[in-house]
Amino acid sequence: MARRSIQERLRQLEARRDVLVARLGKEQRARDTRRKILIGALVLVRIERQPERYLNGRLDEWLRAELPGFLTRDNDRQLFDDILELEKLEQQEKPNDLADGEEQP
Repeated sequence: MARRSIQERLRQLEARRDVLVARLGKEQRARDTRRKILIGALVLVRIERQPERYLNGRLDEWLRAELPGFLTRDNDRQLFDDILELEKLEQQEKPNDLADGEEQP
C-alpha cells in the first residue's frame, strides 16, 4: 500500500476544508433568511389581525418612513403597495396651505 505524500494529504485536507467552509456559509445564509422570513411574518400577522392598532401608530410610521429607501427594485415596492399607497393617498388628501408661488420649507 503506497502512502500518500504529506503534500497530497494537505491538498486533500484543504479541499475538504473549503467544502466545509462553503457548507457553513450556506447554512448561515439559510439561517439568516429564515430569521428574516419569521420577523416579516410576525409583522404581517400583527398588521392583518389588528390593522387599527399597527397601521395607526409607530410601526406604521416607521414602515412608511423606512420602506421606500430600503426597497430598491420596483417589483419589491409592488409587494408593499398596500402600505406605501396609503401614504401617497394621505399626502394627496392634505390641503396645500401655501399661497400661490410660495415654496415649501
